[in-house]
Amino acid sequence: MIATTAARANRGSETAGRTSEELREIVQHVGAELELAPAEHIIEWAFATFGERFCITSSMGDAVVAHLAAKVAPGIDVVFLDTGYHFAETIGTRDAVAATMDVNVITIEPKQTVAEQDAEHGPELFKRDPDLCCALRKVEPLRTSLDGYDAWATGLRRAETKNRVIAPVVGWDAKKKKVKVSPIARWSDEDVDTYIAENGVLVNPLVYDNYPSIGCWPCTRRVAPGDDPRSGRWAGTNKTECGIHM
Repeated sequence: MIATTAARANRGSETAGRTSEELREIVQHVGAELELAPAEHIIEWAFATFGERFCITSSMGDAVVAHLAAKVAPGIDVVFLDTGYHFAETIGTRDAVAATMDVNVITIEPKQTVAEQDAEHGPELFKRDPDLCCALRKVEPLRTSLDGYDAWATGLRRAETKNRVIAPVVGWDAKKKKVKVSPIARWSDEDVDTYIAENGVLVNPLVYDNYPSIGCWPCTRRVAPGDDPRSGRWAGTNKTECGIHM
């Protein structure tokens, strides 16, 4: 099922969230305890702790975390950020997840359409100022969409980039003032591949076309075999992250 941002925002206002101090205290008590726990147990703990104020976020490169969550928290919210620049295959993967899995896919969008952004900042902002483009179309929309939640789960893995090697399984996101859960942080590429194969998990078709890390189409390129999987993101620049995990 696909829900609207407005519908989820209304639901989020029905239950009061914890204070920042209370959330940080939770992280301090359980972060180390859950470090070596199986991914399903981490998600199960988060859902039991935060209930409807816990969600999954997904870029729809694959549905591994959504699949894990559906097993222990059926009907959980899966937040997908539609930047207006996604590949058709990514939108198709989102639709397939919504149609085949017991989750509630919520699509959120930036305040401005691509055309409106072009009118204000000029066309192809992604070429001239990719940091600003990501801030407008990714970072700020996601921050706003998480207002109704106390905790969010990501597919962040330490094996992906050097910037992520210290990503905690359960940590505190100081910028968003949320508990950040990364249930597969310890998984290797082989662990992901094995889980996908054993469970028939949906995968974005672009992954099999040499796009191991998939973002917006203007800023994503194919990767040669053996190269860094994220080298196709913002190729030719010093940029390595969109800002969501920074």
